[in-house]
Amino acid sequence: MASQDHTLCLLPLFFIIIISSFHVLPVSPTPSNKLESAIPIRRLNRRGTYIGLVTVIETEEDAFLRSVDFRPDPTHPFLDLSGRRFRIGKIHEKKVVYVRCGRGLVNAAAVTQQMIDVFNVKGIVHFGIAGNINNSMSIGDVSIPKQITNAGLWDWLNPGKTKGGADVVDLDMGNYNIPQGDGNNELGSLRYGKEQLYSVTGHINSPQNVFWINTTQEWLHLAADLEKMELSQCVNASLCLPQKPKLVVGLKAATADIFVDNAAYRKFLYDTFGVSSSDMESSAVAMTCVSNGYPIIVIRGLSDLAGVGGDNTVHKFGSLAATNTVKAVLEFIKKLPPS
Repeated sequence: MASQDHTLCLLPLFFIIIISSFHVLPVSPTPSNKLESAIPIRRLNRRGTYIGLVTVIETEEDAFLRSVDFRPDPTHPFLDLSGRRFRIGKIHEKKVVYVRCGRGLVNAAAVTQQMIDVFNVKGIVHFGIAGNINNSMSIGDVSIPKQITNAGLWDWLNPGKTKGGADVVDLDMGNYNIPQGDGNNELGSLRYGKEQLYSVTGHINSPQNVFWINTTQEWLHLAADLEKMELSQCVNASLCLPQKPKLVVGLKAATADIFVDNAAYRKFLYDTFGVSSSDMESSAVAMTCVSNGYPIIVIRGLSDLAGVGGDNTVHKFGSLAATNTVKAVLEFIKKLPPS
């Protein structure tokens, strides 16, 4: 009995130790960097609304930061969040927050949502370089599209699969056999699908199936006058384009996590969807803005004709396309009304 009593006496002490160990566990840990960022974010947002600027790669960022029109904020010139640097400043006396998102749809959507959630922005201007899909456009031209599609949502079908269904269009690989008509192509065909758009204006958990994302009509009207602006023709004194670049408002664009360097595919995209440019981010930025109910405009400079020249053309004229894009961005910001 004595040993049993001793065991019973130890039981309460055992439960006290277990319960107290649960007490010291943090319920909802908060990373210290979030706490450190909270105060400057509050201070920045008290100053009013910002124009959000989202670009993609270093070539575009270099062209933007070289611009004499961008003046960093003297108190808070930047804020580092999630491994990215958000730069705060002014362009034409209008407050802006600028960030480079990195390549691809995921990076673009993540950064755009973060900018909308963290900063007091009134809309997003997304800009960068793109591949040319339209033969009537040229390297160095700038396109401000009215509609953008995600051309990377595919159902890849077996050869001989019945065509039709709810998807938008088919790309049959057999049509591109060399020589033509040389038997069946085991790659089958692709069907292009639609995005599921969740939106503040829609029903909860009931996405709308959309193929085209529209950029903001009011901002497109503001941009219409930019078609008259003068763009740069030369990278340097010895490297110039054969003709003066132009800016066009109201075309269509395609986005996918694919670098398009194939003339046949370029022709298919243009003939089927009527798109004039191809990039890897624009539809993600546009869709995130539309989903949240924020204005969006996309400004893309054409750095190469897809399937002609490849990387060499991008390396030669990428900086010129980026410079012309930034010129258009600065002129558009000038046209925006004050906050």
